[in-house]
Amino acid sequence: MKIYEELKARGLIAQVTDEERIRDLVNNGKATFYIGFDPTADSLHVGHFMALCLMKRLQMAGNKPIALLGGGTGMIGDPSGKTDMRKMLTKEQIDHNIECFKKQMARFIDFSDGKALIVNNADWLLDLNYVELLREVGPHFSVNRMLTAECYKQRMERGLTFLEFNYMIMQSYDFYKLFQDYGCNLQFGGDDQWSNMLGGTELIRRKLGEDASAMTITLLLNSEGKKMGKTEKGAVWLDAEKTSPFEFYQYWRNVEDQDVLKCIRMLTFLPLEEIEAMASWEGSQLNKAKEILAFELTKLVHGEEEAAKAQEAARALFTGGNAANMPSFTLSDEDFQDGVIDIQAVLVKSGLVPSRSEGRRAIEQGGVSVDGEKIAAIDLKFTKADFAGEGKVFKRGKKNFCRVNA
Repeated sequence: MKIYEELKARGLIAQVTDEERIRDLVNNGKATFYIGFDPTADSLHVGHFMALCLMKRLQMAGNKPIALLGGGTGMIGDPSGKTDMRKMLTKEQIDHNIECFKKQMARFIDFSDGKALIVNNADWLLDLNYVELLREVGPHFSVNRMLTAECYKQRMERGLTFLEFNYMIMQSYDFYKLFQDYGCNLQFGGDDQWSNMLGGTELIRRKLGEDASAMTITLLLNSEGKKMGKTEKGAVWLDAEKTSPFEFYQYWRNVEDQDVLKCIRMLTFLPLEEIEAMASWEGSQLNKAKEILAFELTKLVHGEEEAAKAQEAARALFTGGNAANMPSFTLSDEDFQDGVIDIQAVLVKSGLVPSRSEGRRAIEQGGVSVDGEKIAAIDLKFTKADFAGEGKVFKRGKKNFCRVNA
């Protein structure tokens, strides 16, 4: 099976502008394609994961990826899917985040010998003269048409700033520049980016003519990947300091039954034949499938050794054993008042709940256990001696664990 057919079989493609042309390009290793990443944090997260895996697959098939880092667009913020304007970041924060992104991307994509590029759109967007941009690009965009784009329509009632309104123009300009400077002929993005991406193709057509436009293709990714990676505690990050390998493994180990095969198909590099053989699995076999998913993805992000440790720790928890590799937290002397600390404070300090009221609610609902024993007393207290030795394992719900020491 060639790469384009495999992408379709894995459920990664939602829509394209010219299927025959894209099939020819990617199947024959002739695509130079880009995916954009705005550096809004100091780590990539699970929502970026599908895009990174897709870039890796296409590179393995001989195509050339361009990772476009949004040093320029990140200073404005994409309104797509947002109910409010993004927090404004300083240039220094954006530059720091970009350096973090580069290190993480190198785990997935081979940037040696020109096999892939990392490009920062700050290199052209920040030097643009405003009046020149208006004259060069502005005439090619209809405000009426822009306002029909889904990314803007959903913000009109709450308020769309003029700052964010420019995002489509800037992203469109990115494709125009990448096409001219790097021969980029293919752009990828999620469904919330469709209007912005089509804007880039249209700008190339208007500026460079129909022949140039015919050389470009837009591919819409299945939006499932964009929905992944949100938990009660926030995003699931690819940085081990923000989301430990154990927590990362546990996130995937606990996906819903109906999603496990979809995730294996879309995100792992297991052969499709092996995945299809799992389609008839039921009951306890689905737990095995979840273990496979969690191990494969943790191995991709953190390496095989960390994946094995996380799997061992998770299995120990399920069997009542000693999970040495789970996340841990050490209480300080200041955390104990008059020599004791109550359970709600432990839950908050360990990060298992965001607040004391949330901790109280979790206990009252029977969702908290300590060393495997369900806790019913909201005023339960511990001394420092209670955490001697290997500490105590606190669990909230089915997915969140922490070993607490003192």
